[in-house]
This record gives sequence, C-alpha cells and structure tokens, in this order.
Amino acid sequence: MRIPTRLATAAGAATLLSAVAALPGSAAQPDPHGPRAGEGHVLVFSKTAGFRHDSIPDGIAAIEELGEEHGFTVDATEDSGAFTRGNLARYDAVVFLSTTGDVLNTVQQKAFEHYIREGGGYVGVHAAADTEYDWPFYGGLVGAYFHSHPHIQRATVDVEDRAHPATAHLDAAWERTDEWYNYRTNPREAVHVLATLDESSYTGGTMGEDHPIAWCRTHRGGRAFHTGGGHTRESYAEPAFRAHLLGGIRYATGAAHADCRPENGYTPLFDGTGTEGWKQAGPGSFTLEDGTLTSTGGMGMLWYEAREFRSYSLKLDWRTSGDDNSGVFVGFPASDDPWSAVHNGYEIQIDATDVPERTTGSVYGFRSADLEARDRALNPPGEWNTYEIRVTGERLTVRLNGVKINDFTNTDPARSLRQGHIGLQNHGDGDEVSFRNVRVRELPAGS
Repeated sequence: MRIPTRLATAAGAATLLSAVAALPGSAAQPDPHGPRAGEGHVLVFSKTAGFRHDSIPDGIAAIEELGEEHGFTVDATEDSGAFTRGNLARYDAVVFLSTTGDVLNTVQQKAFEHYIREGGGYVGVHAAADTEYDWPFYGGLVGAYFHSHPHIQRATVDVEDRAHPATAHLDAAWERTDEWYNYRTNPREAVHVLATLDESSYTGGTMGEDHPIAWCRTHRGGRAFHTGGGHTRESYAEPAFRAHLLGGIRYATGAAHADCRPENGYTPLFDGTGTEGWKQAGPGSFTLEDGTLTSTGGMGMLWYEAREFRSYSLKLDWRTSGDDNSGVFVGFPASDDPWSAVHNGYEIQIDATDVPERTTGSVYGFRSADLEARDRALNPPGEWNTYEIRVTGERLTVRLNGVKINDFTNTDPARSLRQGHIGLQNHGDGDEVSFRNVRVRELPAGS
C-alpha cells in the first residue's frame, strides 16, 4: 500500500476491510494477448521404442506454432544422439512428446542428468510416462510411470492450481476427451499437483479419489512439468490444451515462474465459492467472479474473522493488472477498525514501484525483500504469483513462487506475530489486484 502523506507516520501499510459483492460466475478465458513473449530454445524429442502415437506429428506442429507465436524456437528430433552435454546446453527445455520404451543409452542418460542438474527444463507429454522404466533419475523427473488406460472418452479434470501458467486459464472443472492414464503410483507426495481426474465422470479409472493428471516439480536443480493429456490428434487443436502445453513449456524454460513444491495439508480459507468467515472493514469492496476476489475502491481490508492463527504457513495466489497496490496483513487483533492492522500487524506488500521497503515482498515499512531474488521469481502484471507467508513465533518468512525473498523477526514490543488474524487489502480506486486460493497449514509450535 501507499499511505497518503497525512498518514505516512503510520508504521506498516494500511489494509482496510471491504464488502464482498458476489457476481455471477463466468468461464475463465485465456488472455487474448497470450503469455508474454520471451526468448527460449526448446528441443522436442519423440523417439519411440514401444507403442507409437499417431498424434506425434500434430504435437510437434502445435509446439512449433506456439514457439512462433510466443517467442521461442523449436527443434524436433527422434535422434537420441542429440543427447550430449554440448548439444543439450543449447536448450532451455526438452519436451518428451509421447516417447515410449528405452530411448536413451547410458551415456545419453548421463548427459541428460547433467543437463537437468545444471538447471535445464523437462516437459513430459502423455506417454513420456511410458518411458525408461529402469532409469531411476527419469522416474523422479517424470513423477509417475504409466500403468494402464481405458478407452478414449470424455472426463472432468478438476483444476487444483489456477495460478500455474499451465492451468491459470482454466475453469475449476475442465471437461475434455482424451485417453486417461492410470499411474503405477500416486506422485502427490513428491510433486505439486496441478489437476486431478474425477473418476466418477468416466469409466476405467483405478486410482480413486486422488488421481493426479498434471503436475510440476523441481528435480535435482531442474524444472519439470508433466501432463497426462495429449493422446489424441484433436488435443493439439484444442485452444485450452494448447494453452496448457504452452504454460508447461514456459515454466520449464524459466520464462514463467511458479511454486512447484509439493503442497499437502492445507485448509482453504477462500476456495473461490464464497467468503464465509471473512468480514469487511473500511471502504471499498472485493468482487467475486470466476473463483477470484478482485479489489475495488478503498482503502479497505477483507479479513478472516472466523479465527486467529499462531504458527502457520499461509499461501495465496495474486495477480496485478498493472502498477497496482495491495498487500496481505498478518498478526493483527480482531477489530472493526481497519487501522488496527496497520498499528498492530504487519503487511507483506504487493506494489512494484515504491521504495524498496515498500515494494512487492517487503514487510511494509520494516524490511525490504531481497530484490535480486524477488525480481528473478516475479511474474509480471497479468500473470499470477504465489506467496507463502510462514509465521513461527515472532519470525516471518516470505516466499514468492517458491523462492525465499524475505526473512523478518519482530522485535517491537507493541506488536506480536505469535497470534493474530489475516487480511487482504483493497487499496483504492485504480488499484486492481486479484486473489485466488487462500489456504493455510497450521504448524507445530516452535517449528
């Protein structure tokens, strides 16, 4: 937040509560301008030593078209001889496009391992999970191996993460037709699940209520994304699937950032369906549409009145539309006076253009973010970011898209992080900031 001059002596940023106006839901639509363009070099590898998918040429063509549209170059090969240290170093990501069987020899495997450890990116599409069963490094990279599949049919994909560039454009439920894989193991404990299959929506699923179908992770220094979709030729003509594939490639190349650490044990405070437990303080409001809270007017704060929190990890997804201002308040007592959060709590700032101790990732007015780390991890306006705000005792740490950017310890006897409420700021007219998926995981005391 930017405090007006007459209030500039108030320590911390102002966050005031606002009324929430629920608007009719509408389907999420991809940004007509697409993700930001950026240079990159992608290798598409489609060698098969087992079943061969007739959709491979369509997949190659689609990735080449996406590259032309979004500023990265594409080479396609089925020659495993391309897997040398020198050649792989030319690429920001390697796409395994429905590869099957043992496609690399031991020397080539070692070259690819080196590439990933040096920060390379991996994208696995569909039968990439039916590849290299006896190579443990690859098993960790792909996340889970193929087990079986039913016939091609329509199913519902439940989107868990609507901030990742591969899934941010999707509705909470995505219906499409494909060949749906069952996997030998559930990868959730080791990966960040982006989407799952609703097995009640089709026949032949064997994994039960938790059936991951798309995920991401960091692995041995590199970035990995996998989607189980892409069996059919028609997949590569679907705008939503192409945007899904593009987002995975952008994450793998490092053109877009996301928190791909495993995420388990969180309880939703705002899941997109309503604002039960939240309360208004101060002027302005948030609108609720498409599972997203968006600030209007202010200055105000939407705070979680239902309960206080002590030791916890708070995660939430946020997006600005331009040079906008907002923040997340923690550690303040219950009060209908929104300035209570200013004087008694701390704000983790969202604002690109203020002084360092008042820009994105800062503890407003108290501690600047690590600006170099912040800038490397930050997605620009129009794209989603994820904060993890971790509070243990009087210590507060901030991660942006999985990268630690701030570490602050309260020493002010007039404030305490040991207990308090959580709030989202609506800063004022012209500041449009959106929030999704506010969730919390309570931590053991002293953790």
